[in-house]
Amino acid sequence: MDVLSSENPPLTTAPPPLPPRVWKFWGTTLWGLFVFGGLFLGQLAVVIYFMLKRDAPNISSAIQDLGGGLTIALSVITGLPGALLTLWIAIRPTRTSFADYLALHWTSWKSFAIGAAALALLVGVWDLVSRALGREASPGFMGDVLKAAQAEGALWLLVIAFCVAAPVSEELLARGFLYRGWSETALRPGGAILLSSLAWTVLHLQYDWFFLCEVFSIGLLFGYLRYRFNSTWLTIVLHGLNNLAAMLQTLWLAGQS
Repeated sequence: MDVLSSENPPLTTAPPPLPPRVWKFWGTTLWGLFVFGGLFLGQLAVVIYFMLKRDAPNISSAIQDLGGGLTIALSVITGLPGALLTLWIAIRPTRTSFADYLALHWTSWKSFAIGAAALALLVGVWDLVSRALGREASPGFMGDVLKAAQAEGALWLLVIAFCVAAPVSEELLARGFLYRGWSETALRPGGAILLSSLAWTVLHLQYDWFFLCEVFSIGLLFGYLRYRFNSTWLTIVLHGLNNLAAMLQTLWLAGQS
């Protein structure tokens, strides 16, 4: 009878916390489109701002009026907060921390050395193929943007955009969010690497077919490194180094011509 007395109430236990979850194929795909929309709107916001400020009749006129290199640098940088915000919204219902869901784990220097060596080898092979085909070693788009940024005194801002902002936003979307969800479906890691690489390649449609093939192959390498070392920080750093090397190569070639 003691159990029923007010002096000795029965012990109650709180319900166990709900287990963390991961978005599966369609959830990852739809939320991925949402994140891409946030990235795009963030990039578009700076162009619209200058369009309204300068009374430009359309977005194209605003870009030409402001300057191509500066506009692109600012738009890439402003796209990062949009990507981070939408990723946070997408991950919050999973009851998993932002860092864990996106594999924002640091890795060893050995992993960085392996990744950097593999990336250098892959890019070197593509450079040899490009020269054998008599093609330009760097995309014409990159050269035009760098020239415009130099003329506008915005080269330093373009370096931040291409080597920091773009790698963070693109890797968190492709190797972070998309890979995480798709790898836990019937696609398994191999299919997730392939599909996330295709999605990442679509973000680079400013290039021609040859450089798109190179981008896709780099995406496959980054996807494997993400799987092998469980670190998106690894691919972010390698992505930034690759973009920096591409910019330096383009500037060097421009100086030789």
